[in-house]
Amino acid sequence: MPKDMPENLPFEFFFSPEFSANPYPMYAELRAKGPVHRVDFPPGAEAYVVVDYEHGRAALADPRLSKDINSGPEWFREAVRDGDPILADNMLMADPPDHTRLRKVVQRAFTPRRIELLRPRIEQITAELLDGIAGRGRAELIADFAFPLPIVVICELMGVPVEDRELFREWSGALIDPPIDEKQQARKVRATESLRVYFTDLIAERRADPGEDLVSVLVTSDELDDRELVSTLALLLIAGHETTVNLIGNGMLALLLDPEQFALLKSRPELVPNAVEEFLRFDAPVERGTFRIAVEDMEIAGIPVGKGAFVHVSIGAAGRDPRANAHPDGLDVARQDTRHVSFGHGIHFCLGAPLARLEAQIAFAMLLERLPDLRLDCREDELSWRLSGSIVRSLSALPVAF
Repeated sequence: MPKDMPENLPFEFFFSPEFSANPYPMYAELRAKGPVHRVDFPPGAEAYVVVDYEHGRAALADPRLSKDINSGPEWFREAVRDGDPILADNMLMADPPDHTRLRKVVQRAFTPRRIELLRPRIEQITAELLDGIAGRGRAELIADFAFPLPIVVICELMGVPVEDRELFREWSGALIDPPIDEKQQARKVRATESLRVYFTDLIAERRADPGEDLVSVLVTSDELDDRELVSTLALLLIAGHETTVNLIGNGMLALLLDPEQFALLKSRPELVPNAVEEFLRFDAPVERGTFRIAVEDMEIAGIPVGKGAFVHVSIGAAGRDPRANAHPDGLDVARQDTRHVSFGHGIHFCLGAPLARLEAQIAFAMLLERLPDLRLDCREDELSWRLSGSIVRSLSALPVAF
């Protein structure tokens, strides 16, 4: 990146392969110049990116920054409705009172007690996955472990066939990845329609014959209309596995690249919960928060933000802020009081955070126990990352040997 950062960061700032591979030096350079910067995203709109912990955390909970697409300009509302219609009517895209109503229904399935009851089943799934790769000597850790673990869990929780998980992976990827060309846009349209049809049929089945699963809970609550039901189910399916896949993948890579920390965690497995928080901070599975729109003229860190402006909070940058965490560019699995916003903050704090933490803690504990000599099976520069314009920070693959 040029030494003199432009006043208005270009649209491509979030979308270049170089940024996707390692955004942290760029964020550090921005942070040194100030916590808030203009960015041309969406192109042509007034927009800002927040790159420190203090103001980023505050922005995530600021009621003046709306999550309702109707708070944006008409062209934005139309773009969301046309491009992401299946994700436009859930709690992530709403302000109170709609947000309160939508979240309350889903929250019944994500209480800490309910999540803890899943522990034996998560341990069983993890053990079965490790049984499948332990004798091979090599694995692709994303496809063989990090993906199937959370997708099986969320499928079973929702009551959808685990056999459909590859379909869900394709549809989820198509909806999250940025539509950078016509081919990707067409893939996104197909995935949207496929998910809509899938969940519409599932809703009809559960209305006729409800069970104990999450879909049945939502359908029989009579508190969501059909459009909200489909959108909420799509959100739960995507959010229920994408972030955990990335947490396991990014965290494992961080360990593989730091033998001292890897050895420390193996020797002190009681540090695994600490380590998971450190992975969330060090290389956040969600690199950037979803859109927020100012509903009034305001300031963030003294920078004027006009009504209707878009505000992007960099979750990844906040975790690397030296004012929030000492020595932020170093991995420290024994770090205490780790400060991050990887599950958000405020009313939109991730409902699935207890489940993601539980899955990750079990995954890392059992990986280190069963495959203690795990090592990277390629050069670091051979690893590839999904474009950060997709919001998530995700390895395409993680080849390992043991």
